[in-house]
Amino acid sequence: MRALIAAAIGLAVALALVLTITAMGSPTGTTSPKPLLTTVPSHP
Repeated sequence: MRALIAAAIGLAVALALVLTITAMGSPTGTTSPKPLLTTVPSHP
């Protein structure tokens, strides 16, 4: 019985954490204007 209660409490805590993170939303920011290097430089 204790294991069932512990599992229920753990599930409730995990759900509360997910809802809290979801409520905070995604962080605002901008992307870098510099393009990323996608090619390998030539070998000397």
